[in-house]
Amino acid sequence: MNLQQKPALLQVTAWMTLASGVVNLFWGFVASGTALATIIGVVCIPLTILPAVLGVFELIYAAKLFSEPPQILKPSTNIAVFEIASFLTGNLFSTAVGILALVFYNDQAVKDYFARLNGTFTPQPVTPPAPASSPDLPPAPAEEPSPSPETDLPTPPAEEPPAKPKRGPRKVA
Repeated sequence: MNLQQKPALLQVTAWMTLASGVVNLFWGFVASGTALATIIGVVCIPLTILPAVLGVFELIYAAKLFSEPPQILKPSTNIAVFEIASFLTGNLFSTAVGILALVFYNDQAVKDYFARLNGTFTPQPVTPPAPASSPDLPPAPAEEPSPSPETDLPTPPAEEPPAKPKRGPRKVA
């Protein structure tokens, strides 16, 4: 696979992240505008801005995924996890995108692409399959070693380790 050729699942992830970024930006601005309309909502503004912040990060990451030539980057599991956590704000589309992104990042072609892109790719050796049937060959004759003068010495018998000493009964106070 060429470095320029991106796996299909990575392209799908890039498009989904881009769409989720736009949706999160819209969702965050609408939620913040709605919260500003009430007195209690003003206190909740920091929570309603979070989807918009996530949307900005998603747009930046999607732009990096679309860049030509490809930039050195890793799968952004953090963004995917925050997308999943966006169900707390009621955004189910972003939750589905986060789940799919995590699934797609675990695909072997996507892992290989990121490893090749980052220069950490080590090709796996291809092992040939075992033959279906092997002919019955006689075993090769075993050669006996020739005795050497050093091995003629008798070896002392191996000493057994001492037995574990027995303990007396414990005294209870």
